Amino acid sequence: MTYRRFKAFVACGALAACQSPIMEPGDPRVSNSQHFDAKGGVFVNEANPHEKPSKGSWDIWSRFLFGSKEGTVPKDAIPLRKLDRAALDALPDDANHIIRLGHSSHLMKLRGKWWLIDPVFGERTSPFSFAGPKRFHQPPLALADVPPIEALVLSHDHYDHLDVFTIEALKDRVQRYLVPLGVGERLRRFGIDPAKIQEFDWWQDVQVGDVKATAAPAHHFSGRTLWDRNSTLWASWAFTSGNQRIYFSGDSAYFPGFKEIGKKLGPFDIALMENGAYDAYWPSVHMMPEETVQAFRDVGAKTLYLVHNSTFDLAFHPWREPMDRVAAIAEKEGVDLATPVIGEVLTVGAARQNQRWWKDLR
Repeated sequence: MTYRRFKAFVACGALAACQSPIMEPGDPRVSNSQHFDAKGGVFVNEANPHEKPSKGSWDIWSRFLFGSKEGTVPKDAIPLRKLDRAALDALPDDANHIIRLGHSSHLMKLRGKWWLIDPVFGERTSPFSFAGPKRFHQPPLALADVPPIEALVLSHDHYDHLDVFTIEALKDRVQRYLVPLGVGERLRRFGIDPAKIQEFDWWQDVQVGDVKATAAPAHHFSGRTLWDRNSTLWASWAFTSGNQRIYFSGDSAYFPGFKEIGKKLGPFDIALMENGAYDAYWPSVHMMPEETVQAFRDVGAKTLYLVHNSTFDLAFHPWREPMDRVAAIAEKEGVDLATPVIGEVLTVGAARQNQRWWKDLR
C-alpha cells in the first residue's frame, strides 16, 4: 500500500468518530416529508426503474485503497481565467451570469444579486488536511474578492459540495443559506446563525428578491461519516430570474425525476448537469456521460453546461473522459454545449463560442 493510500485508509477509519448523526426519527422538521423513512431514520430515493446495482461499500473502498489509477490527474496545468472584484462588479445587472469556480462550485450574478452554489475553496475535499482528493487548480477568485452573497445554495452535504473552510470564511458575507432538509444542522454546527438558514424538501420554493429558487428531486445519497449515511436530504435546484430559468442537477443518477422536473419547472434556458466521478461500481448515484445528455433532454433545456469535473480526482476514469464523451455526442446530435474554462463568465442567452479547452492537455 502506498503512503498516500495508507493515509486515506487512516482517514476512512477515523471518520467513524468524527460526528454524531444529524437527524433523529420523529424530528418535526422532517416528519411530514414523503422522502423520510421515520422507521429507519434516513432519507430515501424515489423508486427508479433505470437504477443499476452498485457494488457494496467494502468493494468500493477496497478498490479505492488498492486499485490502480491512470490518467485521473492532469499533468498539464488546467487553464484558469483569474477574476477580481472589479471584473465582477462590471458585469451588467440586467442579465444573468454564471461563473465557473471549479467542480460543482459556481458564482451567479442574477439580475444584480450574487448567489453561490456548492462553493468549495478548500484545498481538499476531505475532513483532513493531510489526506483526500487535492485540487488540480486554484480557485479563479480569491476568497477576499467574493462579493456579498444574497443566497448560498447547497445540493447536499458531501465534502466536494459542502466545504467547512469555505462556509466559515464566508459566513459574514452571506445573507441566507438555502439547503435541503437536515443540512441546516450541519451549518449550525459550523457556527452559522440559525436565523439565516432555510431548509427545503423537494418541490418547496422561496422568492428571494427577483429570484425564485426551487428545491427539486435528485437520485443520490448523503453523509459525511461512516455513521450518518442519508441522515440529510439531497436535491437539485431550479432558479427563475427575470424571464430566464436555470437548472442545477447537483449529484444524481439518471432517474425519471428529470422528466418530472422538466414538466413542473422547465423548460430551462440552461442546465448545469453532473458529468464526472461516475463508475460501473456506483451507477446508482452518478450518471454516465450518455445519461447526462439524456437528463439534459428530459429537463427540457436549451444549453447543456457540464459540471462536476476537472477539479478533483474522485473516480477511476481519465480526467478528460467525461467531457470528451459528452462533446462527441453534442457534435453528432447538435446539442448546444457549454464547457467553460475555470473562471469563465457565461451570460445566459448571450452568444458565445464554445471551446474544448482540455483537448490538447495531458
